[in-house]
Amino acid sequence: MGVATAPSGTGPEAGHGADLAADRPGPGQVEPAPDAGGPDHAYWLRAARETAEDLATDAVTREQAGKTPFDEVSRLREAGLLTLLVPADAGGGGADWPTAYAVVREISAADAAIGQLLGCHYFLSWSALSFADSPRATETVRRATRKPLLWGGGLARQEPPLRLTRKAGGYVLEGRQSYATGVLVADRLAVRGERGDTGEPFAVVVDAAHPGVRIEGGSDAFGQRLAAGGSVEFDAVPVAAGSVVGSLSADEDVLSPRTAFTSPVGRLLSAQLLLGIAEGVLTEVREYSRAGQSLWHPAWPVGSPSDPRILTLHGELTVLTRSASALTEQAVRAVQGGLARGADLGYDEYAEISVLVAMAEAAVSRAAQESTGRALEVIGARSASSRLGFDRFWRNARTHTLYEPVGHRLRDVGDYFLNGAHPPFVLPV
Repeated sequence: MGVATAPSGTGPEAGHGADLAADRPGPGQVEPAPDAGGPDHAYWLRAARETAEDLATDAVTREQAGKTPFDEVSRLREAGLLTLLVPADAGGGGADWPTAYAVVREISAADAAIGQLLGCHYFLSWSALSFADSPRATETVRRATRKPLLWGGGLARQEPPLRLTRKAGGYVLEGRQSYATGVLVADRLAVRGERGDTGEPFAVVVDAAHPGVRIEGGSDAFGQRLAAGGSVEFDAVPVAAGSVVGSLSADEDVLSPRTAFTSPVGRLLSAQLLLGIAEGVLTEVREYSRAGQSLWHPAWPVGSPSDPRILTLHGELTVLTRSASALTEQAVRAVQGGLARGADLGYDEYAEISVLVAMAEAAVSRAAQESTGRALEVIGARSASSRLGFDRFWRNARTHTLYEPVGHRLRDVGDYFLNGAHPPFVLPV
């Protein structure tokens, strides 16, 4: 995970962040921004639910087969979900980030790997445009996002970095990215390259089909098998000047609060993914257990009010997941408010929202890991059957939390409320 130091500053007194929690809607009640000419929020939720239901019908079989998800990407493309964030006047869905978050959460409940694939696509295609610092770079990204192309890659810091060398008329990109989401099925790659002469990091957009781009799959992962992740080798790949879209430097002379805001926007996708997993496993276990018998008391139907242990367990996990959901919805509202501020966003506002996102990340990480493990106790030993596929929820949640650990986020929260320190500028893996 790449970590860079954000501009320092003095945060609010401890407890001030609670102001963000006031007057927020409950789970699933985030108010989207006014329609900008495309389909409304409800339309996209219906499209996401229909796609999720389709993915759920063969989720276990597909996950166990572990094939490269070309068919799944086709399902997303046919539903129009790949261009959801593209402005309506450019032929896209014209949706906002609260809608995109809800879609990722819905898809993740059915198939977390495809939810990660879609979330990565949203973040990379959107952030490439956010980092664009010239008309040429802006037009390069806009041309790519107008089409239903899938984006993969990653902008987080890695060692050793990809090398970006200036050549006549452009640049050359060389090196190896050890892991990146979606690269096995991506049409465009957004990666982090460092200038060899200055060491400054830049966001770089590359055509995945270029002959100098060699992609290797990561098929040995025990979870998130269909996220199409792998390593990418860049062998002297020529990059036009317009495809080096903008700086990723954390220097406060370069990084504006508005640009830094890409960090909480992207990290909140991770929270939606894990929340979808937690909700998905609870739903599947509930539906299965209603048709079964309790191993603890064979005479009592699972889910019966006569089985207090099951009711207590359901209650604990529901409270844990709903609490994480409520905090995540607060973060969604705060992020949407920050995006609406645009160039008027200040570092103090950025820090407060970033900390709220960090709290949501921590809450949903715990909810996902607890739910995916303990929910299986409702079914008992039968849940160990690979045919049922309940294990995929735990494996997917644990794999994702290994790539996006929350220990750093909890430290950021503590440092903010105790010392007023602004969180670092961290881009999601």
